[in-house]
Amino acid sequence: MAQLKTKKKNKKKSLYRSRELHAMLIPAMIFTTIFAYLPIFGLVMAFQDFKPLMGFKESPFVGLKQFRYIFTMPSFQKAFENTMIISFFKIVLSIMVPLVLSLMLNEVTKSWFKRSVQTIVFIPYFFSWAILAGMVLEIFAYDGFINNTLLHLIGREPTAFLVSNKYFRTIIIGSDVWKGMGYNTVLLLAAITNVDQTLYEAAQVDGAGKWKQALNVTLPSILPMVAVLTVLGLGNILNAGFEQVLIMYNPTVEKTVDILDTLVYRLGMTSHQYSAAAAMGLFKSVISLIFVGPSYWILYKKSDYRVF
Repeated sequence: MAQLKTKKKNKKKSLYRSRELHAMLIPAMIFTTIFAYLPIFGLVMAFQDFKPLMGFKESPFVGLKQFRYIFTMPSFQKAFENTMIISFFKIVLSIMVPLVLSLMLNEVTKSWFKRSVQTIVFIPYFFSWAILAGMVLEIFAYDGFINNTLLHLIGREPTAFLVSNKYFRTIIIGSDVWKGMGYNTVLLLAAITNVDQTLYEAAQVDGAGKWKQALNVTLPSILPMVAVLTVLGLGNILNAGFEQVLIMYNPTVEKTVDILDTLVYRLGMTSHQYSAAAAMGLFKSVISLIFVGPSYWILYKKSDYRVF
């Protein structure tokens, strides 16, 4: 009993000492409650034939009819396939590219050069897709930089990248990796700086060079951070980048870049099939939960590392 009282007292002291940090969470909690938790009640539309004028209470309940409808749609299977392909490569490359970049930057001895590279690769992260998509479309346009400069220098004819199903998916994936790699690079560099320096000294004593130190010391030490980034990425396995695809999308490349989010957009905003759109949104959330739940549990059990 005395130990329990002591634990409670220590917990209260800890909360009091970190009261400023908890106060900083209040705006985020309010924002999350309004825009993430309150809209959950709208998921009832997925089980109704929702009519805006009738509202949630009066709209007829139809059970799983909306789910059967979306699963039998001709465009659903292709959109699901495109979403999985794009998301998979985005998740893998958004970890591998920053990982390689952070390992390379860790070996740079000139601090001014290291800071400059970090700043340059981080800048795209702060721009919205409304700006970056315009830049990407201009670069890969038929009369853009790639065709007029690079391909012209090597004597190749211009290529219509933006209307080609062969190239457009790669442009979508590559531009997303380019936008986000600066953020993940900073996270991985922070993890590298926390590696125990005595491990490097021991490796040097054993005759390990820079390459072996990176493989045998740096990589194993930052694997928990890599695992966390992977788990967080799996939570977005069915979010292939709605804003990016919507801005850069055109009908000629629908076969390779039409994703679930754009299909939901067309169902809800264009066709006004609100119940079908809600059903597809719920399906996406359940699949994401299935991916992120077990992976997070495995991460916690195997490495005793958790986000919270």
